[in-house]
Amino acid sequence: MTDGFDKTKVGSDKATAEPDKPGINTRLLHSGMEFDPRTGAVSVPVYQVSTFKQEALGRHHGYEYSRTGNPTRQALEELIAALEGGRRGLAFASGMAAISSVLMLFDAGDHLIVSDDVYGGTFRVLDKVFRRFGVDVTFADLSRAEELPGALTARTRAVFVETPTNPLMRVTDLRAVSAFCKGHGLLHVVDNTFMTPYLQRPLELGADLVIHSATKYLGGHSDVVAGLVVVASQELGDRLHFIQNAVGAILGPMDSWLVMRGVKTLGVRMDRQQANAQAITEWLKGRPEVKKVYYPGLPEHPGHALAKKQAAGFGAMVSFELASASLAEHLLNNVRLITLAESLGAVESLICLPARMTHASIPPEKRAARGISDALVRLSAGIEDVKDLIADLARALGTRPE
Repeated sequence: MTDGFDKTKVGSDKATAEPDKPGINTRLLHSGMEFDPRTGAVSVPVYQVSTFKQEALGRHHGYEYSRTGNPTRQALEELIAALEGGRRGLAFASGMAAISSVLMLFDAGDHLIVSDDVYGGTFRVLDKVFRRFGVDVTFADLSRAEELPGALTARTRAVFVETPTNPLMRVTDLRAVSAFCKGHGLLHVVDNTFMTPYLQRPLELGADLVIHSATKYLGGHSDVVAGLVVVASQELGDRLHFIQNAVGAILGPMDSWLVMRGVKTLGVRMDRQQANAQAITEWLKGRPEVKKVYYPGLPEHPGHALAKKQAAGFGAMVSFELASASLAEHLLNNVRLITLAESLGAVESLICLPARMTHASIPPEKRAARGISDALVRLSAGIEDVKDLIADLARALGTRPE
């Protein structure tokens, strides 16, 4: 079911395909999927089935039980593997199920280096679950390459990177981290949720394993919870499939179909969302209530040049710090068009206060040390008319009583 398409080149200021190779939007529509051989159905059928009839003992048609393998889920897994340029894809029940399954690759006594400005759910599962199982973690600012050697121990087995980070939008040099990992025999893991394979493909930059919360941009419509993993080697794929089958945190066929449907429009959605994010960012910079704006698309952002070098865009996530926590709370309570909700990457714009929502599981003192204040707002730009989004923000800020 793979398509044989070569990967669009990423890593220059402008990612372009070779003239005789399909572009990324073509690949979003046609990678990893084929017409139904029996009916010619253009959309992959939903195989809503738990088990499969075997022709004889030990002889079947490639499927035995849907926890181990399902044709609809396999189509999604082959799609994401083709888009990321990996050897194998695996689909899980949520982004956290995907992350947790990856963390099950490690043993008691192993040590990981993780981006300090990381999604709160990732921090929570590492700090509250895997530490109990003997997996040790050092959180470091991986946007500063010089911090890596100081975090390394004799027990270090992997470096786990978010770039841009959630929510402070720090950019990490994936090639530099990959070189460090290869030099020390470490696994290089990247959470690529914010960027998606449309904008950034970490495996092409040397990573070993890529994770997505497909709930976000890949699904794109706030109607599915899912997680995806893509690996660069067959050996790593076999190990993860064993964990997936043993633990059973698999994505169901209907949810697999929903993610595939979302992926088809990823390019057009992301282009519009990026344009909206850039316009909102420029507007925020001119507001007196805004102390700081975090967006890699700003020339003054410390990771701007690196983001241009290793990705094909800057994404559609914007964080900004207001003058006070009370003003941030007022803004979130008074937007009408923008939805106050935990999530991101959907067609509708979503807004949240990380300190009290997505990152509330991080202790206050650690949030403060990372720069996640109670006045920090995170905005996921949707595909609405941008003038309406800006008007909503302006009205909500302007209604604050003196």
